[in-house]
Amino acid sequence: MKQHVGLDVSLNETAISVREDGIRTWRGKCSSDPGVVAEVIRRHAPQAERVVFESGPLATWFYHTLTSAGIPAICIEARHAHKILSETLNKTDANDADGLAQLAEAGFYKEVRVKAFSSMLARTLIAIRSQIVGISIQLSNQIRGVMKTFGLIVPKGKGRAFEANVRALLDGRDDLARIILPLLGAWRDMRNHVAEFDRQLLAAARKSRDALLLMTIPGIGPVTALSFAAAVEDPSNFRRSRSVGAWLGLTTRRYQSGEVDYNGHISRRGDRHLRSLLYEAATVMLTRNKLRNDSALRTWGLALRERIGLKRAAVAVARKLAVVMHSMLKAGEAFRPTGCNTAT
Repeated sequence: MKQHVGLDVSLNETAISVREDGIRTWRGKCSSDPGVVAEVIRRHAPQAERVVFESGPLATWFYHTLTSAGIPAICIEARHAHKILSETLNKTDANDADGLAQLAEAGFYKEVRVKAFSSMLARTLIAIRSQIVGISIQLSNQIRGVMKTFGLIVPKGKGRAFEANVRALLDGRDDLARIILPLLGAWRDMRNHVAEFDRQLLAAARKSRDALLLMTIPGIGPVTALSFAAAVEDPSNFRRSRSVGAWLGLTTRRYQSGEVDYNGHISRRGDRHLRSLLYEAATVMLTRNKLRNDSALRTWGLALRERIGLKRAAVAVARKLAVVMHSMLKAGEAFRPTGCNTAT
């Protein structure tokens, strides 16, 4: 008989529940090591048809290790599962595992596509760079704010100009320099780390065929190209290019009930960082590109900007950018300024 397994994964322990023909046949716990979990499943559910667990920090590790061991692992949407599991009277790990096993048995779940380790590595590099950039900005703002308290206004400038301006203002102020210079050193270290990450990103983009293809679009740089390629992975993951816009939360939400039917703001679901990168690229396309980089997409966006404003037009262009980028990866073609990149 076919068996269905639910895994409630936590940092130290994983609760396991096995069901067969609507009846729980076994449940227990083991360490949160997918190798150990695989052995327990083989022992207590040798005919397992589905092994379900929620998306989370350990999901990538569990999914790839279990599938490589021949276990039919399925990662499901945590928010969807939470709404169902929250109906349980007593919230325990064992009950959550049993609830997940029931979802596996009924087939009532939303499966999540788990990314490959190579894609996760690229996404991690981009995310860490973004954090380091944020820290460097916070440090420079902190330095400006502290010096402003003592009547020392740091002129506008970035990089070496910023450091030179700070040191010039601290000349003869040894009492304040003892406080500011360590901050300035930390700021310089963050800048050096950002430069190193930028070199790694540029090298990774040059090795990636998909990234090089996407960078033919005006306004799309290595970070956005690598982020999009790592998020989409295989273009065949999406049957239609237009689905990518909705997947990234760039399409409007709809509410319909009886006589009420209206569209709201964009859903903002999916990859928040990639969505912000596409919005930034769209803004660059609408505000900074020169005529030599003109395209049908930019012309459409500029006309839209005249009617609905920059921000709303940038959102629309970002959505269309996602569609065009997927079409380019699917067809293996570079960007065509005339707008001939098909979007199905």
